[in-house]
Formats: sequence, C-alpha cells, structure tokens
Amino acid sequence: MTSFDIGIVSLLAMVVLVIAGLYVPIALMACSFVGVWAIKGSPILASKLLGLAASNTIASYYFGVVPLFVLMGFLVAESGIGRDAFDVANAAFKKLKGGLGVGTVGANAIFAAITGISIASAAIFTKIAVPEMVRHGYTKRFAAGIVAGSSVLGMLIPPSLLLILYGVLTEQSIGDLFLAGILPGLLMAALFALGVVAMATFAPKFTGSPEADNSPALPASVILAKALPIALLILLVLGGIYGGLFTPVEAGAIGAIGALILGLIKGTLDWKSLWRVLMETGLVTASVCFLIIAAQMYSRMLAFSGVPAGFGGLVASADIGLWGVLLLYVAVIIVMGMILDSSSILLILVPLMLPVMAPFNVDLIWFGIVTIIAVEIGLLTPPFGISVYVIKSVIDDPEVSLTDIFTGAAPFALIMLAVLGLVLIFPQLTTALL
Repeated sequence: MTSFDIGIVSLLAMVVLVIAGLYVPIALMACSFVGVWAIKGSPILASKLLGLAASNTIASYYFGVVPLFVLMGFLVAESGIGRDAFDVANAAFKKLKGGLGVGTVGANAIFAAITGISIASAAIFTKIAVPEMVRHGYTKRFAAGIVAGSSVLGMLIPPSLLLILYGVLTEQSIGDLFLAGILPGLLMAALFALGVVAMATFAPKFTGSPEADNSPALPASVILAKALPIALLILLVLGGIYGGLFTPVEAGAIGAIGALILGLIKGTLDWKSLWRVLMETGLVTASVCFLIIAAQMYSRMLAFSGVPAGFGGLVASADIGLWGVLLLYVAVIIVMGMILDSSSILLILVPLMLPVMAPFNVDLIWFGIVTIIAVEIGLLTPPFGISVYVIKSVIDDPEVSLTDIFTGAAPFALIMLAVLGLVLIFPQLTTALL
C-alpha cells in the first residue's frame, strides 16, 4: 500500500470507530499512531513523532485562552448574570407579540458576548425562560425550541470557544476571528427575533397563544443595576482585545477576574459554587485540550500520508471551482453534525480542508465563520443535537420529548441556513470590521 492508501484507510477507520461510539480523541490518536507506524514502518518512530506533536501542541502560550475563557463562562453562569440578561432583554421586548421569546433571544445574545459556551446558555435559559414562556401561553415545544435555537449564538458571537479552537488549528488571529463573528452573530440574533415574532403572529398552532407580559415594568434603576455589570464585563473583555490593551489570553484572565468580582459583589458565589466552577472548568479544559492534541496527531499523520495534497489535486482536476468545493464542504459538515459534536467536526475536517482551500487563496477568517455557522447547525439537528439533549436533561418534563424540542428548533436551523447563505454570498459581513 502507498502512503496515500494508508491515509485513506486510517481516515475511514477513524470514521467507523467514531460512529461505533469510540471517544473521538481516542479514535484520532489510535488511527494516527497506526497510520504513522504503517507509513514509517516503525512503532517507536511513530510514538516519538506523535509524542512530539502532543508536547509541541499543548506547550503553546495561546492554549492558555481555553481554560481562562471557560473559567469566565462558568463564573458568569454561576453568578446569576444569565437571569439579569433575561430580565433586561425582557424589559426591552415584553410588549411585542412573542416578546418573551424575543427577550430570550436577546438574553442569549448578551450572554454569548460574555461566555461563548452554548451548553451553558442552553442550560441556564431552559431553567429561566422556558417556565416563563409556558406560563404566558407558549407551547412547551416552541419555548424549548427558542432556547435551543438562540443558545447556538454562543458559538458565533465573541468570545467563542469554537472560534478559539479554529484559530488554534489554522494559526489565525483569534482577535480577528472574534471581530469577524460580530456582524453574522448579530444578524442571526436579529433574524431569530423576527422569526419568533412572525411565528407567534402567523403560526399559533405551532407557537401557542403568547400573551403579553403585563407584569409591572422594572424601575429604570433596577434595569440599570442589572445591565451595567453585564455591559462593563463585555467592554472589559472585548474592548480590551479590540483596543489592543490585552491579548486574547490576557483578556480571558481579566474577564475571569471581573466575573469573580461581580459574583462576590452580588453574593451569588460561595465556596461550594466556586469549587463546582473550578471542577467544571477543569473537566471542560481537559476535554478540549485532549481533543486538540489528538487533532494535531491526526493532522501530522495526514500530512505524512499525502491525503490532503491528494484531495487538493483531485479537486483541482475535477474543476468544480470554489463554489463547488464550499457547497460540498458545508453539506459534509451538516451531515457530520447529525452524528458528531462541534469540536470533533472542526478537528476532523479543518486539517483536511486547509490544503484543499489553499489554491483558491481563500480568506481563512471568512472560511472560519462559514465553518462555525455550518457546525452550529449540527447543534440543532437530530440525532446528536447536543443543545437539544442539554435542554431535555434540564427541563426534566416527560411531556416534552426530544422530538418536540427538535421540532421546535427546526425553524431556527432554517434561519441559520439562510445566514450561512448570506455569509457565503457576502463575505463583507465577516470582513467589514477587520
């Protein structure tokens, strides 16, 4: 067998192992090791090469951004800022038809600008927003669907863990990726809000009969007290990055300190909750770093085999052009989103596609936003749909099935497809702020 053949067999074996249920990093590492062994003919050389890949990967200063932003996200979630964001957004939109749903979308957008962790958004707003919407006449299906749909904003509106991961994999500026995600993220949030109003108006069988929230308006002083800490934290983190005051790693540290101080001032953090935050941060960080190490091993194995270069040659000879490649790539991501989580899709496909895209001189910042939006759709598609599973576990209501939540989230997946199409047609949406 040639090196190319070995690479293809390793790739197919990895896909089979993942579909069979093996943990993705284990599948990547095992196939990488066996692939390099078969190519180089020495298990000792294979182990040394992959060991070098692991040490070089995790020793990078820029990997400090992962635990720091994860820590900030969990501190924000534990500090009750999600509830504050919902109260502020609901105060702004409560008089609209479907205003509570719009408020949930707005709160998720605000929360995304602080945490960048969609799972945290899904869990928090399932507890906060779903009971409120159901109480005001929304169907449980639609209420859960709104939370599922808007929770994915955390993967696009900066800071975003997926954007950080993509930046590390492609060696692109994380600050530029954050800037590039702002306009598409706000556009998606706006279309989600318009979609909620339209569905509440024209599809009452699907949405229920949302009633206006006639509870007394919050005093301006209360709204200011809830909104000011959120605005300060966003300004501190994103303003520091874009103003050149902090690197993304330093901004993560500053943001974590800011979230800790806010939690202590609000009195919502105690020793028990801090311990829980640290444990969750450690688990998520270890998981993400393990994935990244496995991806680097896999990427080096592919480079040794010549598979990416071979695919690039096949694409060039097929003459399907950039649009053909992009549409095929997006379709593959969406299909993979039905069986894999977001990080795994990035780690598997991005190293494979970078050499394929190189001859087209594609802007990798724009390509990254296209990739993230396509990956986000997978958060809402069956059978995997991780945001849907988080909501199902938190809602703990036998009357709300997974099918109900997937059905409620379907309109938002279609809106995301529309946003993806706009970003593909108008790259300026990602580059205008750079």
